[in-house]
Amino acid sequence: MKYFCFCQGDVLLTKEHNIPLDVSTLNLRPWNYVTKFVWTNEDCQVVRLDSPVTDEHFVMIPLRKSFDLLSLLDYQLAGKCAELLYWDQNSKFCGCCGAPMKWQTEISKQCTNCGKELWPQLQTAIIVRISRGKGQDEEILMVHGRNFKGNYYGLVAGFVETGETLEEAVRREVKEEVGIDIEDIRYFGSQPWPYPCGLMVGFTARYVAGELNLQKSEIAAGGWFKRSSMPDYPGPVSIAGQLIREWLSVTSEKS
Repeated sequence: MKYFCFCQGDVLLTKEHNIPLDVSTLNLRPWNYVTKFVWTNEDCQVVRLDSPVTDEHFVMIPLRKSFDLLSLLDYQLAGKCAELLYWDQNSKFCGCCGAPMKWQTEISKQCTNCGKELWPQLQTAIIVRISRGKGQDEEILMVHGRNFKGNYYGLVAGFVETGETLEEAVRREVKEEVGIDIEDIRYFGSQPWPYPCGLMVGFTARYVAGELNLQKSEIAAGGWFKRSSMPDYPGPVSIAGQLIREWLSVTSEKS
């Protein structure tokens, strides 16, 4: 059994930076054990800690930073556990009758009064790498969001609205945030994003027309960047970093 223990967004690791297999020294109470599940043959127990652990055999690491320490599978499992904890905290009572909810399966709850069933809800978001030009003159659009921590630049992103396709959301968000038109929208990949409960869907697209007009409420700065003049950008933990790195890996001859 792997124990995914969290306190205020930090995950508990052993001193060797592994997910603990034994937490008997922590003196956990019944209420600390939230739910358990099996994923790719791994038995996983989700634990909400009452306070940060100061035991010399463990360390507490922010979930995002654990990407550099854990195997990809353990990082993904930790993200899933973090999402379940967030959902559990925000689904204590039934939205229909107000009665307490109880766990029904490993990933669902049922109202103790009216029987309504509930599953975790994902917030789906798109992110897009927009390029223009060819060869050595090719550029991508990068932006610095007002909510970014640090000086790095990322890509245009936003949440999918009710009734939209993913492609429609890409076009709308680009138009709203930077004021340009795009074409040739292509799927790149997707990534669970447990901050707190999202699914990031990545795309590439080509610039068509329009002048940059940044949405000041969302974006502090933005512009077109060539491979030879890149600003700081996200690491490989995010799909934004993966989109940018793939573009950087393409040589001028291949463009």
